[in-house]
Parts: sequence; C-alpha cells; structure tokens
Amino acid sequence: MEDALVDISDIEAARRRIAGRVVETPIVPSPSLSDRMGLPVHLKLEHRQTTGAFKLRGASNALALLSADAKARGVVAASTGNHGRALAYAARLEGVRAVICMSRLVPANKVEEIRRLGAEVKIIGNSQDDAQEEVDRLVAEEGLAMIPPFDDPAVIAGQSTLGLELIDQLPDVDTVLVPVSGGGLAAGIAAAVKAKKPSASVIGVSMDRGAAMHASLAAGKPVLVEEAQSLADSLGGGIGLQNRLTFAMCRALLDDLVLLSEEEIAAGIRHLYAEEREIVEGAGSVGVGALLAGKVNPRGVTAIILSGRNIDMELHRRIVCGETTAATGGK
Repeated sequence: MEDALVDISDIEAARRRIAGRVVETPIVPSPSLSDRMGLPVHLKLEHRQTTGAFKLRGASNALALLSADAKARGVVAASTGNHGRALAYAARLEGVRAVICMSRLVPANKVEEIRRLGAEVKIIGNSQDDAQEEVDRLVAEEGLAMIPPFDDPAVIAGQSTLGLELIDQLPDVDTVLVPVSGGGLAAGIAAAVKAKKPSASVIGVSMDRGAAMHASLAAGKPVLVEEAQSLADSLGGGIGLQNRLTFAMCRALLDDLVLLSEEEIAAGIRHLYAEEREIVEGAGSVGVGALLAGKVNPRGVTAIILSGRNIDMELHRRIVCGETTAATGGK
C-alpha cells in the first residue's frame, strides 16, 4: 500500500491477515440510550478486545507485514498507552523485541502494563511529539522498524476491520460515533462503513483539551496543539505536521467532529458503568458522552464504538463517585 487513501481491498486483506490474532467483539443494543434518544442505539464492545482496546488490530496487521529481517531487528513506536500495549502484546507473540516511547502524560497503569508484556519502555518529555523524537533516533541508530500509532496504511487497514465487523453485525446502521485522536480508527471505520453503506454518517468525537485532528481540520492542514491531561488521555497527541493519510481521510470521510468537556466525558464513563454495566476509559466513552450532552443528533440506527477499557481503576472509582479530574496521583 502506497501513500494513498486506504480502500476496501486493503481492509479486507487486513481482516484475513489478522484473523485469529484479534477478537471479533460483540455489538449489543442499549435500552437506556435507545429510550433516551428515541431511536435504536447499539454499543460496539471493542473495549473487550484482547489488550483492552482496538489498537491490537492495527498493530497485528502492521507487524504481520514486516519482513523477517525487520522482525529480527525489533520494532518501536510512540504511544499514549493503548498502541504501545497492543504492539507489546503482538510482538511478544512473535518473539520480537519491542520498544515503546511515551510522554510523562501517559497514565501509570498503562505504562506498567506495557512493561508487564515485556516491552522496553522509554518515558520522554511531555508530549507525543517528544516521544516521537526518541522513536526517530532509535530507527536511525539501531535500525528498529517503526510501527506508527495511526498514520500508517497497514495500521489504518487493521483498525478498519472494526468497521467491517460493525457492518456485518448491524447492516442497517445509519450513524456511527467513533473516538478521534490521530484519526487511524475514525478514518478506518469511515472507509469501511462508507464502502459498504455510502449513506451512513460517521461522526468523530474528541475532547476539547488539545484535539489535534479537530484543530487541523479547522486550519485546513495539520497543526501543532498543546497537550494537557484529560480523562480521555488516549485521545491526546498530535497528528504530525507531515501527516500522510489520516488527515486527508478524516477530512474526506467524517461527516462531523465534535468536542466534549471533561464533565461530558465523565458523564459518559458514569453512564456506561451505571446503566450498561461496562467499565470503559474516557476515550472509549466519548460517543456516549456526546449523545448525553446533545452534541450530536444521530439519525436512524446508531452505533457507538467503545474503543478501550484501560482506565486506572482508582480514577474510575472517583469518576463514578462524581469527580471530573484527570489527576491520578502519579504518572
């Protein structure tokens, strides 16, 4: 795959390639949200993926496409947590060295889980861009193969398989709500869904603290943003000033992109716990938060992607009890 929009043939190939390496996650109706919205609302339970987030799809596809020589040298990635966890898991299955570079904003529970999976962890600076500089150094000096968290055709194709599953499970879907950070998941799901059902709307949701894709779409080009702590920590980080794929795909395929406050993100987490009996991290809860806040007006059969569950459980307890702060007492 060259630097071009990832298409349905790429996505279907990725689905065959990662079969057996990832879980086909269920989709279930939400009576509480359906009653509230007056239309059918379903939840795609991707937070039940093996590593607790959708990122395993892209990491598995990208790793499978590497040459034997590249695997022998090892892989490296920058991550806000879930991509690193996924790559660490996939690399361990194949006996490949993995180095994960993260900023100090990544929650401690995500860092420790990556270490537990056997990856080497490097904490660099206060932003995803700082972490990426260390990745670039390791690629240049040690010959490691970089597997980006989002702006890579193999990674996007892997994430896109979630969209194919969704269409298979809910073929009459009209509206899809998907979290947006670097855009790999949103672009991928939109590509898959619209290839199968062009009339469907795909709406991105992010946080209002440093939403890089939203700022870039508003500017008409990739821009830098200041990163800050958020309950949706997995949505942090830039999209890269030299973004090749996800910016163009999100611009072409997303029907809207809305932002949530910390209070609205917390409301999504609480609702999923109290009404759906699901533990979902902030980034995975933004679709529900957007519905509750009235930030989107979906039409017809609606699906919400619950993209991850890797939240610090003490933080989750405090949110459920009414707090809206992202501080966890240690990074």
